Amino acid sequence: MNSDFDVVVAGGGPVGLMLACELRLGGASVVVVERRTEVDQTIKAGSINTSTAEAFYRRGLLPALAEVQQRSIERFQAFVRERRQGTTTRAGGRPPRTPAAFAGHFAGIMLSGGLLDATDPDFVNAGPARDVSLVPQQEIEQLLAERARELGVEVRSGTELTGFDADDGGVEVRVAQVAAGLGEVVRADWLVGCDGGRSTVRKLAGFAFPGTDPQITGHQALVEMTGSQALRPGWNHTDTGMYVHGPMPGRILTVEFDGPPADREAPVTAEELQASLRHVSGAEVTITGVRTATRFTDNARQAAGYRAGRVLLAGDAAHVHSPFGGQGLNLGIGDAMNLGWKLAAVVRGRAPEGLLDSYTTERHPIGAWVLDWTRAQIALMRPEPQARALREVVAELAGSVAGTTYFAKKISGVTHRYDLPGSHPLVGRSAPDLAFTDGTRLADLLHDGRALLLDLADDARLRAHAQGYGERVRVVTAACPGRPEPAGLLVRPDGIVAWAADAGDGLADALSRWFGRGDG
Repeated sequence: MNSDFDVVVAGGGPVGLMLACELRLGGASVVVVERRTEVDQTIKAGSINTSTAEAFYRRGLLPALAEVQQRSIERFQAFVRERRQGTTTRAGGRPPRTPAAFAGHFAGIMLSGGLLDATDPDFVNAGPARDVSLVPQQEIEQLLAERARELGVEVRSGTELTGFDADDGGVEVRVAQVAAGLGEVVRADWLVGCDGGRSTVRKLAGFAFPGTDPQITGHQALVEMTGSQALRPGWNHTDTGMYVHGPMPGRILTVEFDGPPADREAPVTAEELQASLRHVSGAEVTITGVRTATRFTDNARQAAGYRAGRVLLAGDAAHVHSPFGGQGLNLGIGDAMNLGWKLAAVVRGRAPEGLLDSYTTERHPIGAWVLDWTRAQIALMRPEPQARALREVVAELAGSVAGTTYFAKKISGVTHRYDLPGSHPLVGRSAPDLAFTDGTRLADLLHDGRALLLDLADDARLRAHAQGYGERVRVVTAACPGRPEPAGLLVRPDGIVAWAADAGDGLADALSRWFGRGDG
């Protein structure tokens, strides 16, 4: 098939844009089709985990995220000041205290940063990325859109995928301009669906999508309201459900456990939000305006596989779940980082199609874990005596240094490991952000999206294994006195350690497994 592009990415949210950027770094031509013409301002994830911050750090984008985080902190501080200045109905008439350092939450059970063991190696290994988290999804999308333009990604806004035909030779994708209704056919070697939980690509390709049905109705919104001083800040469990107030002015979230909404597609109204908030809080709050609102459930499903011939899935197209813990965006970015370099290598003829099988093998277990992690939180949040009793037990465990550190590590993604060949404890893990004697760090060596062979012992025999790989594998000799072990690391473009050892044993196999045969 004569192709217009190597890859068509359906969906221009953060996952689709991240994938497109990774494909371009790997040398693939890519077009993104997105029905929206501007960033969706519907309230979504307000933070990222450490694994996602590492992905941006390894592409030189951490300073931009840090600037966004500073603005988020300032908005939170404005919310605290607003609460302090107002008259409160809380006991004693005292304004709320400034909250302690925050390390995340599990089912609304707050994790105190003061109890977090910041010396845990999994956190230390992440380097500066561990300090960036408060980054809203909309700003990530804006950042990635600019990055995509810089890399030469073609983004067709106001265009939606309406169908496709795929065979062993490629994919013919039918797209149409949303406003004008004008259609055309785009030919590509591959199609990736990053088009959300109701993915058209997934449905048309026939991916099985098993899971569990929804049991809750949730709302999240930014509103104007009166009577908000009757609401307690933060997460609050009640006899009728749960609500959240903050961490920015006007932000509310409610959860009712009496089944899914009758009509998930109906517009969310001020009246609906007000009724829900009054029901779960017991406060006579009046909502006078809605800036942005969304409705959600705990529907939890995952595609049985992430590839069907020339069609692949990533992000919410591959898995859906409740938003608790903010794992959806993080999971999708991880998919994009894992798939991008592999698909680009196949497109460029540097790797066989079989490499793509490792995408499902590595990412599917992570997705399954996230679904269970969110299901567990729903079970703990239910307004029932058994759930309340269990919540007290979990809260007590989370109130210890060991408990807080355990939950924070799970939420941050730093404990994830792919099951890769090799016995060294670093293999399959995110590469530690080693600090070198010349002032650089490991993440600085990954900006161009290439694999990295890091020689820490100045061993010519180790470096010789990479001869013939040319630009596919960057070879760097560096000194890292703080980490005398191991002698070398082979780091994949997604930042995962593919090989680590005290000598060169096994390196040749790892190079050929992930990057094909050398030219020499």
